[in-house]
Amino acid sequence: MAVKFFGQFLVEKGVVTREVLLQAIELQESVNLSFGATAMAMGLLTEADIEKVHNAQRCEDLRFGDMAVKLELLTADQMQQVLTRQKNGHLYIGEALVKVGGLSADDLPRYLDEFKADQAQYATDTVSIPAGLANPNIWEMMVDLSHKMLTRVALLTFRPEPCFMANRLPRKDVYAAMDFSGDVSGCYLMGVTTDAQARIARAILKEANVDEEPKEVLDDTVMEFINVVCGNIAAKAAQLGKSIEIAPPRIVEASAGIVPPPDHLCLCFPACLAEGDHVELAVFIKE
Repeated sequence: MAVKFFGQFLVEKGVVTREVLLQAIELQESVNLSFGATAMAMGLLTEADIEKVHNAQRCEDLRFGDMAVKLELLTADQMQQVLTRQKNGHLYIGEALVKVGGLSADDLPRYLDEFKADQAQYATDTVSIPAGLANPNIWEMMVDLSHKMLTRVALLTFRPEPCFMANRLPRKDVYAAMDFSGDVSGCYLMGVTTDAQARIARAILKEANVDEEPKEVLDDTVMEFINVVCGNIAAKAAQLGKSIEIAPPRIVEASAGIVPPPDHLCLCFPACLAEGDHVELAVFIKE
């Protein structure tokens, strides 16, 4: 068993094909607009306003609506209006599968019950750090911010997997790393497939298509992402009374995976993407 989305669960059971699932996801994405897109459709924000909020979110841990209010682009009442519009119009993947003909409305409740039972052990919104690690509040904060930035900066839809200790990171097409030192020391790492890298690049570069971008540019977007994450981690650590200095990000060769250096522990907190892909997130912690 592993963390997965409802659509992935149905594909693995042979209930729907991957092609039908992708149709449903495309429909879902066309209906479930982001907060910014919904606010713009309501005439409350402009593209320039949305860009301003996104840029501010790279430096401060606030949700889009809260940041828009802080920047005085929206009032608190307007933020609630947008949230209500999003909630009332939300299309769940099961409903989307019914709409594209991949699943019958009568069968949907049964498969949802089976899915909930399959995923019950992973149904939590809290970060649980393995016992025995020193400074657990720092690592909990690091995991939490990493997941928030996947949503807010990389614009990825995902489900977090439970944190666990490992002896090696699995092979990925691209790994970016960032060393840090101070009250805690180690290395922050992120591994992605080429597909996930392209999605991150589209978000960072704000381009609809990055197929023609050279590898160096695509690698730079992954490094830029972890630079944003680690910058936020250092700022949040300061609020917790801990000093963290970060080094420039770099690309790491990982054709056979990555083994932590001697005297380092490896804390993993991967994210499962909607299409079944995974983003490997980890920190090598110096003992």
